[in-house]
Amino acid sequence: MTDGHIATAFDRDLEDIQAQIMKMGGLVEQAIQHAMQSLHMRDEALAEEVRSQDKAIDAMEEQVNEAVARMIALRAPTAIDLRLALSVLKISGNLERIGDYAKNMAKRTTVLSQMPAINGSTSALRRMSREVEGMLKSALDAYIHRDADLAQAVLAQDHDVDQMYNALFREFLTFMMEDPRNITPCMHLHFIAKNTERMGDHVTSIAEQVIYLVTGEMPDTPRVKMDKTSTDPDIAPAST
Repeated sequence: MTDGHIATAFDRDLEDIQAQIMKMGGLVEQAIQHAMQSLHMRDEALAEEVRSQDKAIDAMEEQVNEAVARMIALRAPTAIDLRLALSVLKISGNLERIGDYAKNMAKRTTVLSQMPAINGSTSALRRMSREVEGMLKSALDAYIHRDADLAQAVLAQDHDVDQMYNALFREFLTFMMEDPRNITPCMHLHFIAKNTERMGDHVTSIAEQVIYLVTGEMPDTPRVKMDKTSTDPDIAPAST
């Protein structure tokens, strides 16, 4: 097989994988939407749908990983093409983690629906989740169009998500101090806020991969986290 034929086959394989990434990204965006909608509407059926849909996201990550491994084995990619293949693996991994956080949010929705509502909390959480959802859409657009500037803008948005999380954290503390009966629901709401903030971190990781893909270098400015409430990189999920 000539180099031209190999390149054409690689491009074909890559197009298929990129289509899978975009489909996976669409499912993750929907999971974020539905997880927050189920919380706002106290819709346990929709929350269960989010939990069930996570299996499809997990399966798509496995398919992408297998496709990339097969492409590397069969197409003998150049250094640049190998960089692209490895970036795809990291992006699919980040998407899978975002899906996991949406699933965890939906688990807590089922618990919260049995408790008194905390006034105004779900509206603030919805604003935060919409910010993350918009970041994800921009990050995926940046990947498809190889737009490093758009990816850089996504990195800047993470600051806003951190600030929203910090404000919610303080608000939940206030509610808990005012009335001990608010402690349990506010703890669950805090976990949802933290999961949303962590989604933003994974979206920024996707944006960083886009910058690396386009420029060959990771962003040279360290990303300063504005979340001052915890040094723990992950939050404990709700029990299954």
